[in-house]
Amino acid sequence: MAGSDSAESMNKPTADMSTDSAWEQWGRNDPYFGVFTNPIFRRTAMTEDAKRDFFRSGVSDADQTLAAIRTHIDPSFVPRKILDYGCGVGRLVVAFATMAEEVVGVDVSPSMLEEAQRNCDERQLRNVRLLRCDDDVSNVTRDFDLIHSCIVFQHIPVERGRVIFANLLRRLRPGGIAAIHLTYSKTRFESSHGLAPAASPAPQTVERPPSATAGGGDPEMQMNPYNMNTILFLMQSHGVQKSYFEFTDHGGELGVFLYFSIPLDPAKP
Repeated sequence: MAGSDSAESMNKPTADMSTDSAWEQWGRNDPYFGVFTNPIFRRTAMTEDAKRDFFRSGVSDADQTLAAIRTHIDPSFVPRKILDYGCGVGRLVVAFATMAEEVVGVDVSPSMLEEAQRNCDERQLRNVRLLRCDDDVSNVTRDFDLIHSCIVFQHIPVERGRVIFANLLRRLRPGGIAAIHLTYSKTRFESSHGLAPAASPAPQTVERPPSATAGGGDPEMQMNPYNMNTILFLMQSHGVQKSYFEFTDHGGELGVFLYFSIPLDPAKP
């Protein structure tokens, strides 16, 4: 039986963990540019003004997230506990810490988390916990009022991303709200109505302008579109009945920001 189990495990597909290693390289070498691929956020170019702009963008995004939720989901929504998945250097964590009693930021990269901790310490934020996470989100053991993720899932292989998405739904308390960004297609697939041509290689790495690649030696950054049928199926399977979404376009990478709530008495399988 042991030999049979071993043979079976050898035949199972191995999850693509390369994106975790690449993200850790970004965390060690160029963490802010890894989050926002703008040359002004390169480690070699970063100024105090640029860093302030970086975190101001987090405040703006956090404000817009809560405004969308209050406009389209729950006008009285005030989150006490927030989870930011793929928190990076803490761009959103820092902003959310001024809006909630407790914020948990999770990331796969120890170097990103170390930089996020420095940013929280500089601001004397005492209501933030930073955790390294796996695909099971196993270090996160409590429920949250708001689960948030922005420009993260696109960098994760789709097979793993679906698992993570489902596990995040399980951390959302009844009545809680999720705000999660996903990419689904590319503008260059216009002739096939958004569907990737059969011969299109996957995953596809992001294409950078010459000014962004001048430093050379950057790790891979995958840009993975998700099949929205599978995402909607997961949402409905977890009891989601109503949602709101906004389209995004980051340099031809088409996406949606999904806002949805888990009912107080969800019908889970």
